Amino acid sequence: MEYNSNETKSISTFVLLGFPTSRPVQILLFLIFLFIYLLTIMENLLIIILICTNSKLHKPMYYFLGHLSFLETWYVTVTVPKLLSIFAVESREISLTGCMLQLYFFIALVCTECVLLTVMAFDRYVAICNPFRYVTIMNSNFCALLALGSWFTGFLISLIKVYYISRVTFCNSDVINHFYCDISPILNLACTNMKLAELVDFALALLILLVPLLLTFVSYSCILNTVISIPTSSGRQKAFSTCTSHLVVVVTFYTATLFMYARPNRARSVNYNKLVSVIYTVITPLLNPMIYCLRNKEVREILNKMLCFKKF
Repeated sequence: MEYNSNETKSISTFVLLGFPTSRPVQILLFLIFLFIYLLTIMENLLIIILICTNSKLHKPMYYFLGHLSFLETWYVTVTVPKLLSIFAVESREISLTGCMLQLYFFIALVCTECVLLTVMAFDRYVAICNPFRYVTIMNSNFCALLALGSWFTGFLISLIKVYYISRVTFCNSDVINHFYCDISPILNLACTNMKLAELVDFALALLILLVPLLLTFVSYSCILNTVISIPTSSGRQKAFSTCTSHLVVVVTFYTATLFMYARPNRARSVNYNKLVSVIYTVITPLLNPMIYCLRNKEVREILNKMLCFKKF
């Protein structure tokens, strides 16, 4: 079917379908997601404050954890407020520019988290497999370089992805079957040839997901080999306990993201995909601070002291 220039330029605003339900259910969902959003922001800000204000936490592991908390604060802010407006006042419209900006920052933060989780795995590898050189290797300058490299890589890859997606013309429909601007639902609305956009997106998705995942796997293979060689069970438990929180976060993150993005982008966006999206865009940022705090003895002790002091 041919489209003239007037038709191809007609769509400048999209409609986010969200989760179509009855009004009472939407109000209930609004309250639930609002509570989760506020709790997530408070948790991550609390971790950032603890790391910045306590000298005991001025270590590379917590430095990267602070970056992860800062990232996830913005991660939920990119998507959840628009979802809340859909539930509260049924404000479903989003401009093409707004959609591309939301898509850009969302992809950038996902890609940054991929690299940052790999950096955190490398930090644990050096701490366990090369403990006597840990302070020398993981010095402040190198840690800052690793963190900056994570952010730079994530935002650069997102820029390339969104550049090619934004060159596609949208005229098939203005309804995005999702609660935020994601790649597959957007490309489903294209009426021009977007094979190049799909190819670039798929290749970069595999690159940013599989390469960090492979490096993380190598790091943990070396860690496991070192832990097994420790003669005492208490020593093995102590060594590996510093990795369990990060390992849980990695497994949760990659399980959801590989399901969603390591496949061709024209796949139909169904309610099941939206449910998985809720897990890694809303639930995971909520749980990550809990996982790190509950599994980390130092953070627990400092948090308990702070709470007891305030109570006193």
